[in-house]
Amino acid sequence: MILQTDTHCHTLSSGHAYSTIGEMAQSALKKGLKLIAMTDHGPAMPDAPGVTFFRNLRVIPDQLYGVQILKGAEVNIMNSQGQMDLSDSVLAALDLVIASLHYPCIKPGSQQENTEALIRAVEHPSVHILGHIGNPLYPIDGTAVIKAVKKHHKLIEINNSSLKPNSFRRGSWENCLHLLEICRDLQVPVVIGSDAHIACDVGDYQQAETLAAEAALPEELILSTSASKLKAYLGIVDAMG
Repeated sequence: MILQTDTHCHTLSSGHAYSTIGEMAQSALKKGLKLIAMTDHGPAMPDAPGVTFFRNLRVIPDQLYGVQILKGAEVNIMNSQGQMDLSDSVLAALDLVIASLHYPCIKPGSQQENTEALIRAVEHPSVHILGHIGNPLYPIDGTAVIKAVKKHHKLIEINNSSLKPNSFRRGSWENCLHLLEICRDLQVPVVIGSDAHIACDVGDYQQAETLAAEAALPEELILSTSASKLKAYLGIVDAMG
């Protein structure tokens, strides 16, 4: 399987990452990627950039070193009502928005509360992807969440970082396998994201590809195989076409 995109990348602006967007684009070029998304953490995460940072992302070129750059954010879901840490106007101006549950920003709730938070987030018109929803710290009703994702024409990600042995989200493998089996059975597309916090991890999909194979997920349901298919599915219109 040849993958063209990485929709989950953090630059040093996130405060706990270690590369510039230029360095990440250079790494993506070496690995044959055509598109990466710059998705630094929203301002509720400790040491993350403030609102002005996200408002000013337009100054970044649409292409660096031959790689298309989507300017986005990984926003924090703040409560079970799906409130996020960037305003609607800021979110609407971004190319790509991932919404995620992070412990510094929201304490784990009941399965019902966590499920409701994700469903409310995916209902937001500016959210494109739900991030690392297999995290065992936040138990969810996977079928309910994926049905909502399908209804609103959004995506879940296979988060490669969550599947590594040294991950902070240990125990994600079995949960993510179950989620991919649901996606397979309901014919819901997914994306693969590295969740890279350093340039050398851009496009690192070893664990995610193994998991997708274990789930018998058809390649046509993995939109990361085509930058144009990914953008078309999410309705992303940009200068690169």
